[in-house]
Amino acid sequence: MCRSYSSGKATVVLTPKDMFVWTGISCSRILTSTLYKTLFTRKVHLISLVDRAVPLPLCTRRIAPVQLYPKRTMSMYQGGGSNNQEDGGVRVIDMRSDTITKPTPAMRQAMAEAEVGDDVYGEDPTVNALQEKVAKLFGMEAALFVPTGTMGNFCSIMAHCWERGSEMLLGDCAHIFIYEQGGSAQLGGIHPRTVRNKPDGTFDLGEVESKIRTSDPHLPITRLICVENTQNICGGRVLPLSFLQELRSLADRHKLLVHMDGARLMNAATALNVPPSEILQYCDSVSMCLSKGLGAPVGSVIGGKKDFIARCVRLRKVLGGGMRQAGVLAAAGLLAITDGAARLHQDHDNARTIAEGIHSMDPSVLQIDLNAVQSNIIVFELVSHAVTPGQFCEMLNTYDPSDSLDVNVRVPMYPTDFKRGIRCVTHHHINAEDAQLVLKKFRVVVNSMAGMAKKMKITDK
Repeated sequence: MCRSYSSGKATVVLTPKDMFVWTGISCSRILTSTLYKTLFTRKVHLISLVDRAVPLPLCTRRIAPVQLYPKRTMSMYQGGGSNNQEDGGVRVIDMRSDTITKPTPAMRQAMAEAEVGDDVYGEDPTVNALQEKVAKLFGMEAALFVPTGTMGNFCSIMAHCWERGSEMLLGDCAHIFIYEQGGSAQLGGIHPRTVRNKPDGTFDLGEVESKIRTSDPHLPITRLICVENTQNICGGRVLPLSFLQELRSLADRHKLLVHMDGARLMNAATALNVPPSEILQYCDSVSMCLSKGLGAPVGSVIGGKKDFIARCVRLRKVLGGGMRQAGVLAAAGLLAITDGAARLHQDHDNARTIAEGIHSMDPSVLQIDLNAVQSNIIVFELVSHAVTPGQFCEMLNTYDPSDSLDVNVRVPMYPTDFKRGIRCVTHHHINAEDAQLVLKKFRVVVNSMAGMAKKMKITDK
């Protein structure tokens, strides 16, 4: 619906999108007023306008309407259900991410019974217990509970790059670089410089060394190297301990710090069959997520030296991350790092089962590198051009009565941003039986695509 506003000779027609931000009518010129009033009547902005148009200042031109969730993100957050029965008895095996996990009954009980205090004053006993336990788990001096992994990474980077004009080196496939809004530059004034990630999630240390910058007044000063373990975009790859050891030696030679985005650190530790401290002995800091495969509803933890954590406390506060009675969340985190971590091998086994099943299917439709499946993330390539990766995901996420399956099922997942890849993730809502059901759904869709491909060939002839 559009609304028209008139003032003498001038009439302006506003669409709902235009009315969202009254100062930006999606053009570089706007009718302005000498007398304007903004009235909030039924949440609609009414503006009195004069007859002539004048150019807006450059800084206020073309104000983009706010889009809460872009198309790709919306596809991630729609169509799930975590194995709930829907109307009509359709079962959902949600493989979009391990972020969709819901707290276990034990977590819910612990949250309800948690002893709490004011964590901004350092008086929440459950938060303190979590931080102490995590510090020991990491083999580090101290730890800090924060609301999100993005905040954990940002606080860590800022704490290390305390001086203006600092630079960090990180992989070009790093979550920090691609999916955290460039916050280190946007808010922290820290220059990110990338090195090319190898398919296994590592990068060439010679390239890293060639990009280190020190005292030239024309250049930022390199202070930090960031790694990601497991490496999400590379398909959940686990960084070898030998690589981390060599990286530590390089960093020490150049007096640099090393931060690990360990959102799925416990998956890496499970895959390597080592304690997290053995991985983190080569790092100065880490941020680990509690609400992915570990199953807690909220939160991440940062680990490092005491003076580093003290800086992170200040940064958390200015970012709005200081929480009061946060023990209700930390209680779930305590179970996450014990019970949740103890069962991660099941997620890895289910991921391997699904990956091997995909590998056995028609290679003219799907291809997968089994060596790349090392944790709970599976990335495969849609080779056939009969449908797009997005359409393939829609087929998996659609119940068709002709599927000839014993159980009516939908399997949500989503395409990657790279090539014709598709990603799916196992977690504690998916068991061994579900993994087999996922493969049955895959076979139905792949067989359907094979028929579509044959029709396309006949049409071409």
